[in-house]
Amino acid sequence: MASKIPVTKLVPLGLLLLLYFSVVCCNALDNRCWTLGDFNSPVLEQDGDIVIGGLFPLHYIAPETVHNYSEWPQHQECSGFDFRAFRWVQTMVFAIEEINSNSSLLPGVTLGYRILDSCDHVHTSLRSTLFLVNGTSSQTQANAAGSAKCLSTAPVPAIIGLASSSPTRAVAQTLGPFGIPLISYFATCTCLTDKKEYPSFLRTVPSDVFQVQGLVQLVSHFGWRWVGTVGTDDDYSHYGIQAFTEQLERLGGCIAFHHTIPKAPSQAQIHAILNSLEGSTAQVIIAFATEGQLLELLVQAAHRNLTRFQWVASEAWVTAKLLTIPELHPVLAGTVGFAFRGTTIPGLGEFLLRVKPSPRKESVFTNMFWEELFGCTLGYENGGDSEVPLCTGLEDLMETENSYTDVSRVRISYNVYKAVYAIAHALHQLLQCGSKEQSPDQVCETESKFSPWQLLHFLKNVHFTKFNEKVYFDNNGEPVPLYDIINWQKNDRGTIRFQMVGTYDGSAPHGQQLKIDEGLIQWAGGHTEVPVSLCTPPCPPGTRQATRPGQPVCCFDCLLCAEGEISNISGATECIKCPQYYWPNKERVSCVAGVEEFLSYHEIMGIILISLSLFGVAVATVITVIFFLFRSTPIVKANNSEMSFLLLLSLKLCFLCSLVFVGRPSPWTCRARQAAFGISFVLCISCILVKTIVVLLAFRSTMPGSISLKLFGPPQQRVFIFCCTTGQVILCACWLALAPPYPYKNTSYQGGKIVLECKDVWPLGFYLVLGYIGLLSCMCFALAFLGRKLPDTFNEAKLITFSMLIFFAVWISFIPAYNSSPGKYTVAVEIFAILASTFGLLFCIFVPKCYVILLRPDLNTLLWPKNNNETLRSKNTENQTKA
Repeated sequence: MASKIPVTKLVPLGLLLLLYFSVVCCNALDNRCWTLGDFNSPVLEQDGDIVIGGLFPLHYIAPETVHNYSEWPQHQECSGFDFRAFRWVQTMVFAIEEINSNSSLLPGVTLGYRILDSCDHVHTSLRSTLFLVNGTSSQTQANAAGSAKCLSTAPVPAIIGLASSSPTRAVAQTLGPFGIPLISYFATCTCLTDKKEYPSFLRTVPSDVFQVQGLVQLVSHFGWRWVGTVGTDDDYSHYGIQAFTEQLERLGGCIAFHHTIPKAPSQAQIHAILNSLEGSTAQVIIAFATEGQLLELLVQAAHRNLTRFQWVASEAWVTAKLLTIPELHPVLAGTVGFAFRGTTIPGLGEFLLRVKPSPRKESVFTNMFWEELFGCTLGYENGGDSEVPLCTGLEDLMETENSYTDVSRVRISYNVYKAVYAIAHALHQLLQCGSKEQSPDQVCETESKFSPWQLLHFLKNVHFTKFNEKVYFDNNGEPVPLYDIINWQKNDRGTIRFQMVGTYDGSAPHGQQLKIDEGLIQWAGGHTEVPVSLCTPPCPPGTRQATRPGQPVCCFDCLLCAEGEISNISGATECIKCPQYYWPNKERVSCVAGVEEFLSYHEIMGIILISLSLFGVAVATVITVIFFLFRSTPIVKANNSEMSFLLLLSLKLCFLCSLVFVGRPSPWTCRARQAAFGISFVLCISCILVKTIVVLLAFRSTMPGSISLKLFGPPQQRVFIFCCTTGQVILCACWLALAPPYPYKNTSYQGGKIVLECKDVWPLGFYLVLGYIGLLSCMCFALAFLGRKLPDTFNEAKLITFSMLIFFAVWISFIPAYNSSPGKYTVAVEIFAILASTFGLLFCIFVPKCYVILLRPDLNTLLWPKNNNETLRSKNTENQTKA
């Protein structure tokens, strides 16, 4: 609840507010700006007609600042001097001096520079940026004396910086509303592509989008599917590792672990990360970080002898001399990574060697470099009271070997160089400059006033060539994505050299972007073969990968391909089904043509069945001959000789129909086999049925006045057989006309077999044919069973009854055996049933008669045994003979 303010205090408060707004209004009307305090950080500057700002991470460790907001914040020194960043600074100075001495570029205009240390930290970078855009005290006073509005002509119309992505984002977001161009030489974060949030940002370094694509292609090229990632707590690492992870997983790779190095890591945190690395099965680590952030982790890894890892470097540290100290050689030798396209800048090496320490204010960075390089103190500030030895200032840079003097193939320095020249070419167009060589009067319009946003417009459209490379910016302010692939190799002197082993062009067509010479690479640990980094080795051919539940897709089990499937490559995720009529070989790595299987004439089973069939025909023929030769004997006459010969003919047909079942199935054999089987058996059973009916009617005719036998004489018997057989013929004709069986290659069996068989389109048709035979057989059995005890020497009822029992036993057992037999054995079972039932009928009905005819001719007579039924039997025999 708000407290009440006394009325007596409202008047002084109102006067204070009125005074405040009066000052603000006066200041606005006065139209002048000034700084409220001086910036006491070191600065390297040179006046000129146009001053270009520069922000470089000369130190990579920023102090922890604590503000109490009760006094002015004091400047605190950063630590960890970076020789490579100092080379970038000197490259900017070199490029500006080179342009100033070039009469064809910006004639009559002198470029100056104002360079500050960003300490690779967000707060320090912002503070330095505000100093650049506000200008020095002298500039402020000059502006105050003139009529220029604040920021209408900025003290620096463009800034070259920064190295890390997080500080760059903060600075770019600050400068964007004012249209001040910021050209980065090393900030690669994809997030900076957003032109709505960073409208004035450009860069001479490719975006991480292309680097990530290249790294993913590199990892995939070497088959590394199980890798770890290490990054830092900044935007560069966060965005880079996130994009890398997404693209790698789309290609089937996996991240074994990810660790983030804190900005100021403790020993416990460092050891926790190393413990995780030591326990991982991954052999490859991708590091998105700067050299200063990685140094402590790598030093501790060297102390623990963790030398089995293959490090893959991002462009931030792949050419960092800071990490090439001998202590790290066992850990980092063999490192592979992406570096920006490098070149040799003429004159840069000599310029770098000309730097000398000086007590002048503008030499503050040079003095820091000199003291750090030679391990001495110049004594310009503390008078040499330190225990550190004094520098003479005459130390020779040529005797040193470090990242500052190594200009054999500069990369980040080349980006700085291109940034300076991009600004110069944009100014050349903006100021409508000519060339003194063309005409002394065609110089730049130095009277022209321009704003930073005008320079930004020309920067976006700049286009020039430097060292055979076209330099320009696309719509997002991005350059052409060109990279070199670098390998850390030990030279003869025991130091690390950066060997180029390939290139990557992000603008090239897909498949032609990555070019690498594996023969030039030296791998970690001195190995000559490509390291293997897999959670599970690739499944061999003949198997497929099966993902383990709850684990990444790179961790899997290898399962044998299912029946009918193969895999002919390593690491197959799915098995391939063999084409129709093909079957996998034993190893399941290739499909081979299936072995066709059918009941052949040439195999033992086929030969045996054919032999039995022919044997049956031969036996039936012999019996026919015997019956024909003894056709006048009582036993032949008594058993209806005409039906006997017709029955023997049908039995021969039953034997012969089995031959149609043997051999390769064809359309006509598939149709003929079942029809022949059904019709021949119906003819056979019909003959037996007629014989049975005749036996029963013969005894009924013994009754006084019985005319039954006369009604079923030979003509009626023939008609009966014809009608029974015609019914089967009609059934078979309908079945074969509407749904005939056809040859079919059955591949459902295992073992690579293709069973050639006759497929029944309408299985019910076969069972109707079989059922019709069964119906006639049941009628025959019933009648024969009724007449089995009729008193007659030549009574066939007993033999027919027994033969029907065998017939039933065979065909009842046939049905389950037929349905359960695989492949060609189905046909064999049916042939066996045909032969068994036919032999049963033949032997049971005719062999006893042949026995009497050939071996017991004494029984083949009309003389009857002495018993009470002699007269009845004589009459029965006579009636049968007449019949």
